[in-house]
This record gives sequence, structure tokens and C-alpha cells, in this order.
Amino acid sequence: MNQQGGIDDPTRAPVVEPTDLGAAPGGDLVPARSGASLPAIAPNARLNSGRRWWLRTLLLLALLGGGGAGGLYWWQHLHPPLPAGIAFGNGRLEADEINIDTKYAGRIAEILADEGDLVKAGQAVARMDTRDLTASLKKAEAQVSQARRAVDEADENVAQQKSQLLLAQQQFDRATSLVEKGYQTKEVMDQRQQQLDTAKAALSAANLRVIVLEHALEAATHDVELYSVQIADDTLVAPRSGRIQYRVANVGEVLPAGGHVFAMLDTSYVYMDIFLPTEAAGQVKYGSDARIVVDAYPKVAVPAKVTFIASQAQFTPKTVETKAERDKLMFRIRVRIDPDWLRGRTDAVSSGLPGVAYVRTDAAAAWPAKLQVAAANDR
Repeated sequence: MNQQGGIDDPTRAPVVEPTDLGAAPGGDLVPARSGASLPAIAPNARLNSGRRWWLRTLLLLALLGGGGAGGLYWWQHLHPPLPAGIAFGNGRLEADEINIDTKYAGRIAEILADEGDLVKAGQAVARMDTRDLTASLKKAEAQVSQARRAVDEADENVAQQKSQLLLAQQQFDRATSLVEKGYQTKEVMDQRQQQLDTAKAALSAANLRVIVLEHALEAATHDVELYSVQIADDTLVAPRSGRIQYRVANVGEVLPAGGHVFAMLDTSYVYMDIFLPTEAAGQVKYGSDARIVVDAYPKVAVPAKVTFIASQAQFTPKTVETKAERDKLMFRIRVRIDPDWLRGRTDAVSSGLPGVAYVRTDAAAAWPAKLQVAAANDR
């Protein structure tokens, strides 16, 4: 029992007298000494706090709405809607890849190009070790000289046999005339006949010998041509004008036939594969006019043509921007850049650059000013 007749309860919170509370600068009551319990927040304070929260929320929503509207306005003016008869799709520039490989097994003797180099058609980019082929070529050339001399000798033998045949023919004719006049025996005429037949056979054999030696000369000549071709093929050249993309072998490496040395890009065949839905793909024709705009050059519309239309629909790859578009069955369309436009611009057009291809599905549709003017000015 306390002095006032109450029961002492140790779990009961202490009573805070009004004199124990002080006034905060904002008007709220706070404990004046440590250990005192906090009073409940005043209703006016809760109301003011809620109002401030709603004001902040409304201000934030207003800012977001204004930013969205501004962004939409900017997007519509930067990317105005396309007119009817023009479809588009995103993709990446690609170029035909050409592998430069060895034709015969051998050792790389010299590398004449490296990654990133622009090469012209027919330019030597590597050479193989051809010492063994050079020795074989010299041997074949010596065989050609020997066969040619043998043919010359056979020709001389033919001339000799012709002379022998002429003599035998004259002797036979003389013996025949004397036998008819009774001045020569028949036995002598038979001997002359035998000599004539022998001369004819010898001449025929000489002619055949010439033919055989001429064939041997021809075979030796073909051996020379074969070794010459092999030596020439061991000089690796660029089949088309383009850029070296990869070098996968080095000097001194021994490669099998078909060994990979370089991978180059044919800069005269640059294209972009896009995917269009059935409605648009069904209106695209081979040779349809197109434009390509890459992200690196957004103000340049590159002239192009449609060169391929897939015959079957397929799921679009992950390079298409939205998942909703990837879930649709679409048709692959290939748009190739005009080769005439590419001349002199190989440095500006690189494989792998992302961009957008615009295809005219209606031949009567007019290109937007941005695409039309940019393409005309760039030419």
C-alpha cells in the first residue's frame, strides 16, 4: 500500500505528471526527463503529416506524367509514323564470310596480311613452303627437254626411213621393168619386193615411235603444268575484295589440305536479315526497294534491295527487341545493300552494326522525307 491507500503494482507504468513534460519547438509534447514514457501523437500532427505525404505523391506523379508526355512527344517527332506501304524490322549488318584455306598440305612460309586489313581480289595474303614442288617442277621440265629431243630424233629417223623406202621403191620398179624385157630374173625382182616391204614397215614403225614420244612429251608437259599450278595454289590469295576478319594460323605451322588460315568478309555483299509478320511479308517482292539505317549513322539511309524471302515462317531470334514479337511466327527477309553504293564506303559499313531496315511493300508508296533525302544526299 502506498501513502494514498493504493496497492503497489510493480508492472504498472509510472504516472507522468504534467510538470514532467516540456514543449518541443513544434508544439508537440516531449518528456522533460529521461526514463519518462512518450505520449500519443496529437491528431493535428498526424493530419499534417498525411497531407505532406499526399502532396509529395501528387508532385511525383505530376513529374512522371510530364516526363512521359515529353518523352512521347520527343519519340513521335524523332521517329514519325511510317506511311502505309512501308514495313520495317531491326537487325544487324552482315557480310558474306569467306574462308581462305590451303589446297594442299604443307608448311606456312610467309604471312602477308593480318586481321583488319583491307585486301583486293587476287592479292596474296600468305605463301606456303614450295621447295619440294619446285624440285619436282625442275625434274618435270628436264623430262620435257628429254622428251622433246627424243621426238626430234624420231623425226630424223622417219626421214631416214622415208629415204630408204624411196630407194627400195626405185630398185623394185627397175627390177620389174628388166624382168618384163627379159634382162632380169624373177628372183631379183622378188628380192627388191622384199626390200620395199621392209622399208615400208620401218617407216611405219618410225612414225609410231614419233607418236609415242610425242605423247611422252605431252605427259611431261602436263607434269610441268601440274607442278606450276600447285606452286601457284600454294600462294593464298583473296578471292574477293574485303576485310580480313580472323587469322587462325601462323608462320611455320604445318596444315593439312584444307587447313584454315584466314577468314575474310566480302564487303561487296553486305546485308541485313529482318523478320516481318505474315501481313507484311506477303506483300514483299524480290527486288523491292529498301533502306537501311544503322545506329552508328542515324541520319544516313542506305539504299538496298530485297534479295531473299523465306518460304516458311519461323520463330524470330532474340535479336528482335520485344518478347511479344519473338513469340510470333514471322518470315525472314534479307535486304542487301546496293553494291554500287558500297564502292568506296567499306570503312563506314562494318559487319555487326545494329540498325533498322525499311522495306517498301507497295511500289507506289513514297519514302518519308528523312529516308528519301538522306539516301539521295548520301549518293
